[in-house]
Amino acid sequence: MDSPRNSNSSTPESASAVSSEAITPGSAALEALLPRYSMAGPRYTSYPTAPAWKEELDSTTYQEILDALPHDGTTPHAIYVHVPFCRNLCHFCACNRVITQKTEPPVRFLDTIASEIQEVRRHLPKDSRSGQIHLGGGTPTHLTPPQLARLMDTILQSFPVEENAEISIEIDPRVTSEDHMDTLRDYGFNRISLGVQDFDTRVQEAIHRHQSVDEVRQLVDRARKDGVDGINFDLIYGLPHQTESSFQHTIDHVTSMLPDRIALYGYAHVTWVAKQQRGFERIDLPDPSARLSLFIRAADQLLEAGYIPIGMDHFVLPTDDLAKALPEDRVHRNFMGYTTRPCGELFAFGPSGISELSMGFIQNERDLSAWESRVAESGLAAFRGHRLSDDDKRRGWVISQIMCGARLSASRYQELYAEDFRTRFASAYPQLEAFQEDGLLELDPDGGFTITPTGRMFIRNIAMSFDAYLPSQQKDGKPMFSRTV
Repeated sequence: MDSPRNSNSSTPESASAVSSEAITPGSAALEALLPRYSMAGPRYTSYPTAPAWKEELDSTTYQEILDALPHDGTTPHAIYVHVPFCRNLCHFCACNRVITQKTEPPVRFLDTIASEIQEVRRHLPKDSRSGQIHLGGGTPTHLTPPQLARLMDTILQSFPVEENAEISIEIDPRVTSEDHMDTLRDYGFNRISLGVQDFDTRVQEAIHRHQSVDEVRQLVDRARKDGVDGINFDLIYGLPHQTESSFQHTIDHVTSMLPDRIALYGYAHVTWVAKQQRGFERIDLPDPSARLSLFIRAADQLLEAGYIPIGMDHFVLPTDDLAKALPEDRVHRNFMGYTTRPCGELFAFGPSGISELSMGFIQNERDLSAWESRVAESGLAAFRGHRLSDDDKRRGWVISQIMCGARLSASRYQELYAEDFRTRFASAYPQLEAFQEDGLLELDPDGGFTITPTGRMFIRNIAMSFDAYLPSQQKDGKPMFSRTV
């Protein structure tokens, strides 16, 4: 599922607004910007991004890292479990997943995840606990309700939750039963994320994901009845056959259900990762200009419905924790998404899971069989990682400010790192000045900047200016990232 944020934003509206007045779909100004800024670039769920992680790890090294982690006894940890199973293949999806309807793989998975969690826990202080738990995938509700209960028991026995912990899960409305919902209620899940993507039947046919408005609405109603106070919808723009009109109808259905959060993702066409996407190139895949118009129209609808923008692609109701946290420097971003929870270490379990630790990043084996074998041999399945340098930490903080708050306070940087921001990042200023000329940001007298509503459309490009690893990755010529617009 990516770091402190800027504390100088005045209100959520002033810090984050994307107004239809400032951005006109199809305008000459935006059309002129597209050729310069529609390029391959990272989404910055981490810095450095995964292609820069070169250190090969074995279990002994990972155990030593776990033993050396700082522990203050007061900060809870975040726990992520990757459940890779799906019943059917969604053709747009580039996530790490295993398509199966067999009963045996999930049984082996639960045995293996228990061993992995216990091994990590063995290296941590006895009073370790969790403040955030997230089950992602794949499809976590591919597990049967008893299997889901077993997984939660395994997690909670090793990482007891503190009071008011955030417990969340990604669910597929097509496979989530009443019994599943009973289990989620019994284990205190207070956030659910539904993969909606698009309600248009022609788009659903192209992406091989059929679900009705009624299916989703019934699930939302049930969750609210159970007291779930955080409901998120994932939507995707840029899919085959999407038009502004058809996507408008999808947004109308979505806003009628009033989810607390909406993630409006751009479709990532990464055929070197997801080969099934190659079929999209033969059908109506929107070009960059059409994609941008889809996003702008959808954003305008969400704003008119009362939502507030967060970061580059999230929209939340004014009553949501993220909206309240934005002007108070309490919005964080990690591999589980945007959150208000300041957790210590993020421990990830399961195939491809990425732990975000104070020393850096650790990634598990991606392949299910390889992950199972590594855990069976040594209790851990880490295969690569990256140790953060001082420069990484500084650049990571800057990029997180851009991706969450859409601004950078030079004075705040100096408070944190005891050095002048303009001096440290002098090489970035020619590009920042070019962004200013194009109306994407406004430079402050002290060297900081605020990203404009138009600039939010190109926020990944702005963040790329501070990525020290990107130039060599671009020279390499290998496809690594989706397009920024």
